[in-house]
Amino acid sequence: MKRIVLASGSPRRREILEKFNIDLIIEKANVDERINEGERPEQIAMSLSLIKALDVGKKFPKDIIIAADTIVVLDGIILGKPKDKEDAFYMLDMLSDRVHEVITGIALIKEDENLKIIDYEKTKVKFRKLTDNLINRYINTDEPFDKAGAYAIQGIGQILVENIEGCYFNVVGLPLTKIDKLMNKYFNYCLL
Repeated sequence: MKRIVLASGSPRRREILEKFNIDLIIEKANVDERINEGERPEQIAMSLSLIKALDVGKKFPKDIIIAADTIVVLDGIILGKPKDKEDAFYMLDMLSDRVHEVITGIALIKEDENLKIIDYEKTKVKFRKLTDNLINRYINTDEPFDKAGAYAIQGIGQILVENIEGCYFNVVGLPLTKIDKLMNKYFNYCLL
């Protein structure tokens, strides 16, 4: 059985992959996640996922590396992880009653075969109208603070989401269906 190395410290990505009967190794990438001005959000997400995959691929050249980078975009503005309560409030207030995009760049590589597949998945997310009280109550759960866009759809933050168009797991941080299709096509590997 081929080993899969997840180039991420994200517990959410780990939980998604641990549901499958695969030989999984977790190795967090040690890279500078720099964003270049003028790049489209899709380019940024794919670029960041690739540098993570390449970093971890050096240590595991014979294994399939999966790396991902998820960003939240509203009106062309990337909403990162909030710095504090005020920043979280600002982001959630901006997302209130609006549709935003969640873009996850994915990189699948196998260094010893010089195989590098880079792609992305995009999901539209519609938030319900949020009151200041609801935003503050959510912020007080402390869930928003290590999440892009200041919310977690798989956690308490699901109460903020009215609907989604696209892949749910992409919003969590790992577009599983796309990854499985790419692994089938390019690596002759199926997660099931």
